[in-house]
Amino acid sequence: MPAYFPSGIIINVSAVILGGIAGALLGPKLPKDLRTTLNLIFGACSMTMGISYIVKLQTLPALMLAIIVGTAVGHLVHLESGISGVAAKLQGPVSALVRSEPSGDMSEDEWMSRYIAAVVLFCASGTGIFGALQSGLNGDQSILISKAILDFFTAAIFAADLGFMTPLIGIPQAVIMAVLFVLAGVIMPLTNEVMMGDFRARGGVLMLCTGFRICGIKCFPIANMLPAMVLIMPFSWMFADLILPLIG
Repeated sequence: MPAYFPSGIIINVSAVILGGIAGALLGPKLPKDLRTTLNLIFGACSMTMGISYIVKLQTLPALMLAIIVGTAVGHLVHLESGISGVAAKLQGPVSALVRSEPSGDMSEDEWMSRYIAAVVLFCASGTGIFGALQSGLNGDQSILISKAILDFFTAAIFAADLGFMTPLIGIPQAVIMAVLFVLAGVIMPLTNEVMMGDFRARGGVLMLCTGFRICGIKCFPIANMLPAMVLIMPFSWMFADLILPLIG
């Protein structure tokens, strides 16, 4: 059992839920051009944060291999289409329950594309994963509390277009963070500085691709890229500790 209380996780998830509710309520009152501008700005912010993490890269071959293999695995198991299917099934009941529709003039495909981007951004960001691990390992809640401030406004921006489906993202986010919190004592001792640098760089690539998708520049299959987040650490260890010493 973890020795620390997951207050950072509770605060972060609450920020997503409250920000999502606020955005869904206020979204229809915002001018369409303002909503569009906010989404573009946040897409640019996501790309900027991604680049800031990518510069922490330690082992380029491990990163490339993890992205290629991980994306292939995600495609073969239809990860993105699975998330889309669940979201599509929930969208109708949620809209009926709150008597609200997502604001804006998006098509169904555009709505789903943006919703998947939001799910990946909140549930699989390197900052959130690392923050949950730190919270469970040494009780450091500062990363998640700082992230909660950003997530509140991010959720509000997404919800202005996506509606009341946005607060529901807090559910899988809470589950993922709770699992990492509990397993932190097992996972963190197996890592080193090189592995953590590569892990953050992998998260940076995901955030960069998410930013491109939010801005409508290129629709990367970001959900299918999620398995790479699991593969990057063992691949980093393999290259740094086994392969490179042999060829170097």
